[in-house]
Amino acid sequence: MRLNNLKLKGVSKGHAPFIACCVILLAGCTVGPDFQRPLPPDVDTYVAGSIPAENAPTSAPMGDAQNITEKGRIPNDWWTKLGSTKLNALIDEALNKNPTLHAAEATLRQAREIYTARSGATRYPQVDGNLSAQRQRFNPAATGQSDGAREFSLYNAGIGVRYTFDLAGGNRRALESLAAGSDYQLCQLQGARLTLTARIITTAVTQGALSMQMETLKKILASQEAQLELTRERIRLGQAEPDDASALQTQLEQTRAAMPLLRLQLQQTEHLLAVLAGRAPGAGNSPSFSLEDFILPPDLPKLVPSELVRARPDILGAEALMHAANAEYGVAVSRLYPQLNLSADIGSQALTTGALFGSGSAAWSMVSQLTQPLFNPGLPAEKRAALAAFDAAAANYQAVVLESLRNVADVLRAVENDAERLAALSAADAASQHLLNSMEHRYALGAAGYYDLLIAQEHSQQTRLALIDAQARRLINSVSFYQAMGGGFFMGNAP
Repeated sequence: MRLNNLKLKGVSKGHAPFIACCVILLAGCTVGPDFQRPLPPDVDTYVAGSIPAENAPTSAPMGDAQNITEKGRIPNDWWTKLGSTKLNALIDEALNKNPTLHAAEATLRQAREIYTARSGATRYPQVDGNLSAQRQRFNPAATGQSDGAREFSLYNAGIGVRYTFDLAGGNRRALESLAAGSDYQLCQLQGARLTLTARIITTAVTQGALSMQMETLKKILASQEAQLELTRERIRLGQAEPDDASALQTQLEQTRAAMPLLRLQLQQTEHLLAVLAGRAPGAGNSPSFSLEDFILPPDLPKLVPSELVRARPDILGAEALMHAANAEYGVAVSRLYPQLNLSADIGSQALTTGALFGSGSAAWSMVSQLTQPLFNPGLPAEKRAALAAFDAAAANYQAVVLESLRNVADVLRAVENDAERLAALSAADAASQHLLNSMEHRYALGAAGYYDLLIAQEHSQQTRLALIDAQARRLINSVSFYQAMGGGFFMGNAP
């Protein structure tokens, strides 16, 4: 094969220098703007006003002080701060078996393989081998010759090379878009992991709270049943009215009606934990949790807004979509520029297979084609459409950032108010317990009746119900804090 036989299809020799200059000027260029990461938010705080750096401790469970600090990053295994080995084991199992995560991992692998396939198809020449055989009948009479018809076999073997020069960088922009799509799928995977982990913890804490509330409600129910029996005895003795029993009966049945609802919620948490861990609900062996299995994380590392946009999977995913849209705009622009395609074939022809690789006739060809769109009204419209898609991705990114800032602001205020609510309910629980102890002492001395003791027991348990809810809420919002901070995900450390 000799390069001096190269001919540009449809172009005279006089234009060859001009075309060569164009190829040199365009080679290595990448049209369209290079992607610039969006600037971080121009704010340094999440809420108007101040946030206490430390919440005041109380003596109740989950009443320890929490420090909100801006030092350090969220650890990748942040859930271990809750101090539950059962929870750690369940989360490890879920991260290995949850089908939603498996789907996200497969989608990420697909995106990466598509990038590899496209990269191999556009960055390097395509080489194909071909082998063919055909049977032909040639009749010389068709060309005015007197010889008789002849039949023969023709065998061909060869190698073909194809390559498209990426003059305007359209292929490179397309690869850039696919790489950004892989980054987006990575963020989706990490977001799914973070959501799964937070959901498991929230469900486990809810299960622990429901279990304790069920036990407390049983005590309230027993107290109300005793009050009703005592009231009926007083009615029999003429010391109470029938309406008193009716009122107590109504209260008792309302309490009893709450039991199936709590039981259903508790059973649903068991089913949900099993499914989140990749098990069937009826498979059994699901762990059960109590609030006593957890400790309150003492430190909550807070990222400033400029760090948050580099740590949350949803924000980084929106940025990756914006990057992909920017690259697609470059692809649309590249279609307005010249395209250069080269192809070459070399092989051998023979009448027998034995002569194909020996004395067969060599055959080769080389073709170069340079095309430039001259009139195609659709290309400018595609460019404008790609630009509109980029504007939409940029607006979506801003919306995701704003929503993330709101999410962090809500969590910060929730952590603050949860501590105050728990402190108040802890004080109320201590007061009700003190009242109950005093009533038990008076009842033992004969200074108070049994009915008064039952009322004090019921009030104490009612206060305990609200306290349990506040304890669980403080744990759940601590989990929400870790989730709002991105769960320790940073793109640079991603797998």
